[in-house]
Amino acid sequence: MESRASDEPLPMDVELQLPKEPPKIHRLDQSVVNRIAAGEVIQRPVSAVKELVENSIDANSSSINVTIKDGGLKLIQVSDDGHGIRYEDLSILCERHTTSKLSSFEDLWSIKSMGFRGEALASMTYVGHVTVTTITKGQLHGYRVSYRDGVMEHEPKACAAVKGTQIMVENLFYNMAARRKTLQNSADDYSKIVDLISRFAIHHINVGFSCRKHGAMRADVHTVATSSRLDAIGSVYGVSVARNLMEIEASNDDPSGSPFEMHGFISNADYAAKKITMVLFINDRLVECSALKRAIEVVYSATLPKASKPFIYMTIVVPPENVDVNVHPTKREVSLLNQEVILEKIQTLVESRLRSSNDARTFQEETTEPSSSCYVKPCKEANLSPLVLGSKSQKIPVHKMVRTDSLNPFGRLHAYMDTQPIGHLDKSASLTAVRSSVRQRRYPNDSSGCVTVQQLLDEINSSCHSGLLDIVRHCTYIGMADDVFALLQHNTHLYLANVVNLSKELMYQQVLSRLEHFNAIQLSDPAPLKDLIMLALKEEDVDPESIENDAFKEKVAEMNTNLLKQKADVLEFHFCIHIDQHGNLSRLPVILDQYTPDMDRLPEFVLSLGNDVDWNDEKKMFQTIAATLGDFYAMHPPLLPNPSGEGLRFYKKRKLGCAEQNPCNTTGNDEISENDVDHELLSEAELAWSQREWSIQHVLFPSMRLFFKPPASMATNGTFVQVASLEKLYKIFERC
Repeated sequence: MESRASDEPLPMDVELQLPKEPPKIHRLDQSVVNRIAAGEVIQRPVSAVKELVENSIDANSSSINVTIKDGGLKLIQVSDDGHGIRYEDLSILCERHTTSKLSSFEDLWSIKSMGFRGEALASMTYVGHVTVTTITKGQLHGYRVSYRDGVMEHEPKACAAVKGTQIMVENLFYNMAARRKTLQNSADDYSKIVDLISRFAIHHINVGFSCRKHGAMRADVHTVATSSRLDAIGSVYGVSVARNLMEIEASNDDPSGSPFEMHGFISNADYAAKKITMVLFINDRLVECSALKRAIEVVYSATLPKASKPFIYMTIVVPPENVDVNVHPTKREVSLLNQEVILEKIQTLVESRLRSSNDARTFQEETTEPSSSCYVKPCKEANLSPLVLGSKSQKIPVHKMVRTDSLNPFGRLHAYMDTQPIGHLDKSASLTAVRSSVRQRRYPNDSSGCVTVQQLLDEINSSCHSGLLDIVRHCTYIGMADDVFALLQHNTHLYLANVVNLSKELMYQQVLSRLEHFNAIQLSDPAPLKDLIMLALKEEDVDPESIENDAFKEKVAEMNTNLLKQKADVLEFHFCIHIDQHGNLSRLPVILDQYTPDMDRLPEFVLSLGNDVDWNDEKKMFQTIAATLGDFYAMHPPLLPNPSGEGLRFYKKRKLGCAEQNPCNTTGNDEISENDVDHELLSEAELAWSQREWSIQHVLFPSMRLFFKPPASMATNGTFVQVASLEKLYKIFERC
């Protein structure tokens, strides 16, 4: 019996428990390594064209011609009249890491050529069939040679040739079926190549460029060498674009700071386009810089009506040692030393130049069909069925016609107010509180993977008020009515909205939806929790001079500090609130991009974390921490009184005696002269209040349109109050 039982096969679960040897590490074949590297450098046909054109520019060419077939998959041919390739170098021309532009790693810090790694041609031979025809000065004939997998297929053959080099890449990605299938849209790839050549053409104005499809008689891009950058832009992008450009220049000669020179052209207020066009060269290298692009686009969105998309051409020159050119396989990006300083100077210049150009507008007279932008969208029915060209216009009742729509910034209260700019406000406010929050990442609701958080998000969705949601999505911000309420227009109705309640609820919802996915606000100096809690307790104390109260406060502060130190891991992991082992707060979460809370309210926030959070119930813990963060990040009025109106009396200089005891005890008839005002404190208050209003207009309401789900309670608790209705006003004035 025992021997028979032992002969039976082991159960499946027992077999799975048998130990397995770890997989063996082996060295990849060199052909596999080269194929992988080629796929990183040559991502699509436009990548190959860029590498070949840059090589032609490095060869001091004065004319570069590009021919494309089937979007570059069947043929890419680049011909130039440069110095050519020496016969002795043809044998190693397409081997990896062979180059004439670099000999040591230190040369990278002074490199000025486009290419330097010697990977472009080699990569093309691993994913396509490459043929090179070249002739150098003084030779009687040229040479043609084909390459595959980095080596010559045959010895160079003598042939007739014109000055320079011609490189043909055929059957691109023939051995990468998956890559080739994803690139079947030849029209899309060809348009990318045309755009690339256009960008090179307006920068390298001493070189003539041509780009055409194989077999076509007419080139899609054709430029000749010229001395005028505007002429080059006009020949490539059109005369109407060049006519609406303004020249900008900036520089910083301080060698200890961030030395750079910038020259370029930006579109003025008359230019209108559906998408942004930005051509950026850094040290003559065509690159992309999303931070600079976003910064300039934000300036245009905040300055011009309907958020017009600009045309930008910029060339930036910085010392070679301040640029890291080796940060991207296709050299599409570079890394600059002190990049933030350079971008800030450029953004400030663009904003100043754009504002000055907006004083005068030029309109070209044209005969066109009426566009949808000229049509006033009066109501929901009109939005659903806009006018169609050629159809009968629908008659709109007069009392249904509204002044603005939610996408049109005209009609805001600021347009009718003559305000004096504050000295340093215009720069700081426009740089820090703008519309980038509209483009912030939206994290999925279940990003935290926490069931309790998902329950809280479901509660937010279920309690959402559909009527208020429509108001939030399609309202027009007009301006602040007072310190707390903002004026909003929705269709034919005018509302007062409590921005404190709105921002508090928005922050609460964003904390739950972005849980575990926060960026961080780094405090310049870590703040001791105990000191913060003591500050908050002293502000709440009715008898601050009591010795017994001081001992009690010390005990409360010590207990709360120890509690928060114990919960530091939870706060760090879920909410990006970093508390070190010494009880210092050093990091806070970014709830809305480009918005920083009022740090004067930090003591109350820390005290609330210690006192109000229920750490024993998971759902209540997430709920109360999110609510505490929401209250801290809400856009409360600044602690300093509003300097406009009666609040100006607070900033009257305190005189010895009575004013020191009761600084606010002034009569309504007192006049405040210029010398009586504390200008330093007044300037601080003006900056705080102006930045808050910028944040409300450019951060809060754009974010609400994207993310906010107003709860039903806001319909009855005074958060939204209707103050006027156009239909009712029309009836009143109709009787007059």
